[in-house]
Amino acid sequence: MLDLTQILSVSLILFSVIDVLGSTPIIIDLRKKLGHIQSGKATLAAGVLMILFLFVGDNLLKLFGVDVGSFAIAGSIVMFIIGMEMILGHNFFKNEPDATGSSSIVPIAFPLIAGAGTLTTILSLKAEYEELNILVGIVINLVFVYLVLKSTNWLERKIGPAGLSVLQKIFGIILLSIAIKLFKDNIVNL
Repeated sequence: MLDLTQILSVSLILFSVIDVLGSTPIIIDLRKKLGHIQSGKATLAAGVLMILFLFVGDNLLKLFGVDVGSFAIAGSIVMFIIGMEMILGHNFFKNEPDATGSSSIVPIAFPLIAGAGTLTTILSLKAEYEELNILVGIVINLVFVYLVLKSTNWLERKIGPAGLSVLQKIFGIILLSIAIKLFKDNIVNL
């Protein structure tokens, strides 16, 4: 059943993890180097990855004998580290170089939008929220991702480097708080 509170929570969590605004400087740099980024293709590829992981991620965990609560705790730790990256400005996770030549898929769709942190978060959210509400949250974020990818020129002019840095820090703090809550809620169940 659709729950507006859950949809809003999931949307904000995914918005913080995906951090497309924080990735805007990387996207702008790629656009300058390659000339054009296929926003629709990148958004679609990221969406397929996220939705597939939402529905088959549990089965994958069962294959390895891991329960969702344990995965949620592991996901909260990954979210915590991503939040620290956003606040401190240091990268703990390294992106693979673009070996395929397709900048719309690698590195934009994966791992920039639907990377390890996003996929871990989606599965971790299943411990707290209904799948339908998570799916709606994913779609809301994909619409926002598409709009950001389409408007990187405008964002570059309007927000500027200082504004992007401030947004990244704010969402880093929010993500840290969410990670701690997710850890606390699931550690009790173990």
